[in-house]
Amino acid sequence: MKATTAEQRKEKLRKLKSAVEAHGDEIVAAVKQDTRKPENEIRVTEILNVTANIERNINNLDDWLKPVEVLPSVNKNDKAKIVYEARGVCLLLGPWNFPLGLVMGPLAAAIAAGNCCIVKLTDLCPATARVAAKIVKDAFEEREVAVFEGGVDVATALLDLPFNHIFFTGSTRVGKLVMAAAAKHLATVTLELGGKSPVIVDEDADVKKIAGDLAAAKQFNGGQACICPDYVFVKEQQKNGLVEEFRVKVKQNLYRDDGSIKKENIAQIVNDQNFARIKKLFNDAVDKGAKIAVGGTLEEADRTIHPTMLTDVTPDMLIMQEEIFGPIVPVLTYKNIDDVIKYISGRAKPLALYIYSNNQKNIDKVLSRTSSGGVTINGFFSHYLENQLPFGGVNQSGMGSYHGVYGFRAFSHARAIYIQENR
Repeated sequence: MKATTAEQRKEKLRKLKSAVEAHGDEIVAAVKQDTRKPENEIRVTEILNVTANIERNINNLDDWLKPVEVLPSVNKNDKAKIVYEARGVCLLLGPWNFPLGLVMGPLAAAIAAGNCCIVKLTDLCPATARVAAKIVKDAFEEREVAVFEGGVDVATALLDLPFNHIFFTGSTRVGKLVMAAAAKHLATVTLELGGKSPVIVDEDADVKKIAGDLAAAKQFNGGQACICPDYVFVKEQQKNGLVEEFRVKVKQNLYRDDGSIKKENIAQIVNDQNFARIKKLFNDAVDKGAKIAVGGTLEEADRTIHPTMLTDVTPDMLIMQEEIFGPIVPVLTYKNIDDVIKYISGRAKPLALYIYSNNQKNIDKVLSRTSSGGVTINGFFSHYLENQLPFGGVNQSGMGSYHGVYGFRAFSHARAIYIQENR
């Protein structure tokens, strides 16, 4: 694959795109079977985003592959350039929350960069894994891209192999294991992890808009997204307004006139283990004094958690110490923006940081005194959706980035070439 031309790589990507499109209805049925995710979410995250990502690699590959000419600093008659070459054989370990989208995106970047790949899909979404295997077999020879299904034992066995690069999307806990395994062979890694992504609501912000954004974010995939807002800081005088507007928006989005929830419009929690984990966080918070301001219904029979907002939350509660990965919003109040900054900067660096403010001084203060993988101001998810920006975490929330040209570079080695003048 390393020696392939740009046109040959683009042809492989076209085959991948065609295969995804051809299996579109199967993808919807499989993901729905595995996660009960609404069809419109599946078509956007697992099909349309994938094909758009592939198309982006096709359209830009010629430019990305061009050598970067460098003017030598000592002898101006010499020549120098940077050439992007394939890393080699890559292992892609996919997550369960977006089982196809968060594998096919990195795969497209890896192919654009000229690599061979082994793809390991999550065992928590077996129906989706079977469809993914069909797609890969339609698009590639097995010596180019191979798909492995199976559980933790398969992933562990793969991690023992001497890959050139490993791309992992998942939890920080497992990310540490992946990095340790990669270290045995000095393989490079891209770790797309998570963490507790905070929301800061400044006193001049539009609480009605924020509540609507929060309701939509927590409904999306049942709150099971690595960049989902994890907790909110508001001024005391804004708290009641935020609660009431969140209640209204959730009701509009998800409930029928008789008060029943439209379960077809919100994904279930992926398995019993994760449901029990979220329930433990919820119960601990309530036991320690948190108030259920909105929602609070956890249906164990089908792992449905109704969008929930908790107030009177304190830092000692487990729900403020672990990533929630579910449709629960803890709300904390603050008096001074400096206190919020101190709280955030004193903890693990989050994958995302969200600021709602019209006060540029406060925005600049937060940006200069905190660290996070990315930031969206006055909205959610936008820094992820903009493919001209690098997406990734920092320290505990990840290592390396991708999307657009940054994905191509993640799977490439920037090789320095220096040509001396004959002298």
